[in-house]
Amino acid sequence: MFDFKNKVVVITGGAHGIGLCMAEEFKKHGARVCCIDLQENAYFQGDVGCRETLEAFAKKVIEDYDHVDVLINNAPPPMKGILECSWDEFSNALNVGVTAAFYLPKLFLPYFAKGASILNISSSRDRMSQPQTESYTAAKGGIAALTHALSVSLKGKVRVNSISPGWIDTEYTVYDGPDAFQQPAGRVGNPLDIANMALFLSSDMAGFITGENICIDGGMTRLMIYHGDHGWKLE
Repeated sequence: MFDFKNKVVVITGGAHGIGLCMAEEFKKHGARVCCIDLQENAYFQGDVGCRETLEAFAKKVIEDYDHVDVLINNAPPPMKGILECSWDEFSNALNVGVTAAFYLPKLFLPYFAKGASILNISSSRDRMSQPQTESYTAAKGGIAALTHALSVSLKGKVRVNSISPGWIDTEYTVYDGPDAFQQPAGRVGNPLDIANMALFLSSDMAGFITGENICIDGGMTRLMIYHGDHGWKLE
């Protein structure tokens, strides 16, 4: 269904969780995947919140492959709330979650192949929150807005879209009861739910889609829940 043979796919945060799943799926379809992650991986280990690290990573990708077909900004920012998060910690969250997603397209701009695509991984937290999550939520909201700005600036050269995952269990745990049914889809998501959309949005089949944010949350942000509904109770 998808053909990414010899396509160069760059993924930040690609050594674990959703990023790892996306990397594996693109490889299955023939892609040459270049990952950067704080965790050890086969391509490049480093902190995307650091300018010099991003520049070294981008230089290696271009030296190895000369071009980029797909860039996926997935590296997750740290999550801390207003009571504990310091200035430096909040700034770091924005560097990881937003600045890197701005700077990598800038570094790769002369090297994007014809029909190239950028995909930013936001979160359903770009529209809803839990207490004490300000650093993560602000970064995810920022990358969602950055998406439509980039799509306009890069029109005719690179398509730019974002995905906002909801509850995604990276261990593929199967939940039942209220945990499952607070999503109208009737289950908690898993990384393949995101990877499948990443494949589609990065493919020629999505050639008329740019500037969009697609929320993949099983309908959770569409379901109004009141105390006592669906087995949910406010304690």
